Amino acid sequence: MTMSLAADAPLSATFTWVPRQADFDAFARLSGDDNPIHVDPEFSARTRFGRTVSHGMLLYTRVFAHLEALFPGRSHEVQTLMFPNPSYADEELTFSFRESEEENGRIEIEVSRSADGAVTLSGSCKLGARA
Repeated sequence: MTMSLAADAPLSATFTWVPRQADFDAFARLSGDDNPIHVDPEFSARTRFGRTVSHGMLLYTRVFAHLEALFPGRSHEVQTLMFPNPSYADEELTFSFRESEEENGRIEIEVSRSADGAVTLSGSCKLGARA
């Protein structure tokens, strides 16, 4: 994890995580989303991805946990998300968070594959006042 907390400067932080097939399988059991693209390596090998890909919301659960840790006690009002590229099992991801300088409470979020920099989640969220 790296974090920037200079006085009066917007917060920025990065974290890494390596999702495993077991994470995809556990999320499928919890969410009910057992699409074979997420949980069946043989099926996924025959797709354009060539292997299983993460659920987008599995990535967001990690994002949400980091937001809770970075901004404790802040309500989560709204988020916008796009998933332009897949995240794969056993490939490290970098999670980046940056407070907006223009809009109070807005956090810019990006998840990318560490190996090639391809963005797999891009978005922002608006945090409310501290509870």
